[in-house]
Amino acid sequence: MTTCTPVRIVLADDERMVRSALRAILSAEPDLEVVGEAATGAEAVSVVRELRPDVVLMDVRMPEIDGIRATEQILATLDDPPRIVVVTTFENDSYVYDALRAGAAGFLLKRSDADALVQAVRLVSHTDTLLFPSAVRALAAEHARAYPTPPPWVARLTARESDVLRLMAQGLTNAEIARRMEVGPATVKSHVAAVLAKTGTRDRTQAVIAAYEAGFMNAR
Repeated sequence: MTTCTPVRIVLADDERMVRSALRAILSAEPDLEVVGEAATGAEAVSVVRELRPDVVLMDVRMPEIDGIRATEQILATLDDPPRIVVVTTFENDSYVYDALRAGAAGFLLKRSDADALVQAVRLVSHTDTLLFPSAVRALAAEHARAYPTPPPWVARLTARESDVLRLMAQGLTNAEIARRMEVGPATVKSHVAAVLAKTGTRDRTQAVIAAYEAGFMNAR
């Protein structure tokens, strides 16, 4: 019988009680392992560089450097960076939006229950699903700093790639997009890669935000 390697997690929050609560919830799951903690943004960068976790749960507002800058530094300096999930009190916080623009894979509310927390970690570590797509769309629509004219990448997308980006924004996985478009999963994977390359984004979350900022979601 084979066993799966646990998802390795780092917790970054300046409140010890928050870190303790997150650790207790996550450590109770056999497929999840908390390998490190950080109380400041600078410490988070250092711990992540040393331990190379799969997922980081990152508070936005921390001493020294905030979660946004910490996210930027981690993603800019590691060849194979972890997936970073912002943990926040307010879902419409502009800090959260800036963290997503910086490359965070999604966000999670501190008041979320244990099941939502565990599911979020599993989703970002194992699947291509957009984490809480309706919340990401609402945040992007509210905070997007629209371009006066569409950026050049909009015109470079093929019709198929445009369809894929819209379906990505709805939160569909590659498999679901393949069924919707009646094409093979490999074809969808190729389209997604092209969308990320042309939009200059790291992952689905950044691509969706770029789409809203460009006014792409309102255009046909």
